[in-house]
Amino acid sequence: MKRVKAACITQILHFMLKEDFGHDYAVQLVSEEVKKYKAHLDKTGTKYKILSETTQDDGSVIIEIKKQYNTSPVGDYLN
Repeated sequence: MKRVKAACITQILHFMLKEDFGHDYAVQLVSEEVKKYKAHLDKTGTKYKILSETTQDDGSVIIEIKKQYNTSPVGDYLN
């Protein structure tokens, strides 16, 4: 029998601009989407660590994040 002792997933997320809107408004929407994503992680109790957050020249945002996989324990992954 096996058991998961610790598990995390590393993701690189690209919050891209929506093409249907003007540039300034699209940048604002991306900023709000990033905030909502982080708030959702906090609200659901998902343990995470943002490794990097970069705003691109076009206003989109790339986040590299290490986060809890499902409800598995995270062990030392987030230290």
